[in-house]
Amino acid sequence: MNAKKDCYVIEGDTLKRTRRHCPKCGPGIFLAQHSDRESCGRCGYTEFKKKE
Repeated sequence: MNAKKDCYVIEGDTLKRTRRHCPKCGPGIFLAQHSDRESCGRCGYTEFKKKE
């Protein structure tokens, strides 16, 4: 399990998010990255990745 601090990176004087946040839950709730999808552990929102 990743810590919340691993979802950010410091660039100069600003913080940058490394993962997308859940569109339903809002900022602060990040989508988990799986091999075939991104999903929210809080509300269950899922986006499947396109197969190429």
